[in-house]
Amino acid sequence: MELYYHEVDQSVLILSADGGLNADTAAAFITQLEQIVEFGAKKIIVDCTKLTYISSYGIGVLVQIHNKLAKLGGDVKIAAPQSFVLKTLAMMRMGKVFSIYSDVNEARLAFREPDVK
Repeated sequence: MELYYHEVDQSVLILSADGGLNADTAAAFITQLEQIVEFGAKKIIVDCTKLTYISSYGIGVLVQIHNKLAKLGGDVKIAAPQSFVLKTLAMMRMGKVFSIYSDVNEARLAFREPDVK
């Protein structure tokens, strides 16, 4: 699995996951994410547009990062999961843990602070 990073608004990090997330690929994924969190990232969007497979182990990794960020006042949002990934997330009831969005822009907007008038 490959990860690609881009920063948005200097406070939200978008990770584009390419390939599959399972026990074989999770170690590298978690190492990279932990480094990102150590450098101060608290708002992460995982762009699943090109994520073709996720196992229960891979979902466990996402939950682990979510819990770590939640303790720091942050959050992980899931964007654009494809059919198989979306079905897997739904089957494991991950909608109760993660906010899941149809695309990256929708997830990015969810991180915006509301306008105070």
